[in-house]
Amino acid sequence: MKRWYGKLLGFVAGAALFRTNPLFGALVGLLVGHAFDIDWFKLGRDNPYAALGLTSDATDAEIDQAYRRLMSQYHPDRMAGAAAELRQQAEVRAREINQAYDRIKTLRKRR
Repeated sequence: MKRWYGKLLGFVAGAALFRTNPLFGALVGLLVGHAFDIDWFKLGRDNPYAALGLTSDATDAEIDQAYRRLMSQYHPDRMAGAAAELRQQAEVRAREINQAYDRIKTLRKRR
């Protein structure tokens, strides 16, 4: 079932906020509500393949190769001599890569 309540709430909120031109506000609210209903603002966050730079039709070998390549690049131990900010960014990126790899492996086990 598709969501619809974002459009309704956006329509009402837009009409209420744009009191000088409620029709314009309602249309803007309707568009924003539609964007929330179809998850435009969520694209890319739940796609573990994007974190590895792959598509969902990648083979297991391609996934392993991409994981190893990215981890060799962003592993915190390789950044030992770098500035603290770069080390922290590398740790965050390595954590994202690990989570994406684990998620892909979990999804593929279910098949």
